[in-house]
Amino acid sequence: MNKKIVIFGEVLFDCFPDGKKTLGGAPFNVAWHLQAFNAHPLLISRVGNDTEGGQILLAMKEWGMQAAGIQRDQFHPTGRVEVSFNQGEPEYDIVENSAWDFIDVKQLPEVSEGFLLYHGSLAQRSQQSQDTLTKLQQQNSAECFVDVNLRPPWIKPELISALTNDAKWLKVNEQELDSFSNLDPEKGETIFSENNNLELVLITRGSNGAQLITKSGFQFHTHPESDVSVVDTVGAGDAFSSIFLLGLLNKWPFEVIMQRASEFASAVVAIRGAVSSDGNFYQKFIDSWGLFN
Repeated sequence: MNKKIVIFGEVLFDCFPDGKKTLGGAPFNVAWHLQAFNAHPLLISRVGNDTEGGQILLAMKEWGMQAAGIQRDQFHPTGRVEVSFNQGEPEYDIVENSAWDFIDVKQLPEVSEGFLLYHGSLAQRSQQSQDTLTKLQQQNSAECFVDVNLRPPWIKPELISALTNDAKWLKVNEQELDSFSNLDPEKGETIFSENNNLELVLITRGSNGAQLITKSGFQFHTHPESDVSVVDTVGAGDAFSSIFLLGLLNKWPFEVIMQRASEFASAVVAIRGAVSSDGNFYQKFIDSWGLFN
């Protein structure tokens, strides 16, 4: 793995109906998984100067994650999401004016040139974090994996256009496809012809698996394991993204990336929440994939 992965965006607590809280936020989830697989990502985010912010920093330290990119905010609280379920699918009430809405460009850590940058769409709901992300991109020669997370009321045409323009690799889920008028899974050349940097589109389809389309016309479909006992689907897409990034770093063939990402996402939906603090959960994949051999 030659490149550094820099992950930009929200870190927060997912709060479930039964009162349980778990660490979350798509960028945080992806960074957590990548750390377990020894990729040592740099997470850039912001937490409040409160108990929850301290809990996040402690959890990162105990997991061996770098904290150089985590800013502390004296005025805004650590992020929080109220999670509910509708027919088994998660719904989210994402609290506004959280610390991660105010990521400060003046507090960005130094990063080396030529890194792989992961970011989503949610962290761009605020102008300050959006401007900071733009500055980070402008200052460095970064290849971007854009993980779309469209959440009302922050779905804007200009944001969707910016996301596709940023991306070398673009990930959307099946519900988000309608927001991309120029993306037809059967006619992928349209979006590629309009975005010179875009090389690959990844479409996740929940229980129907995932589809990959490349600029060259290559397509690949994968399906989740059929015998999975689903606890909740929170973080399934983030799990898929983390392994896709890991595969890009390790130069795995796309077929291998897709199969392993699907396998890992199937394991994540069998646990409560988006990540696990049990190293054994990850070890079986490390051994199966021969990561450290």
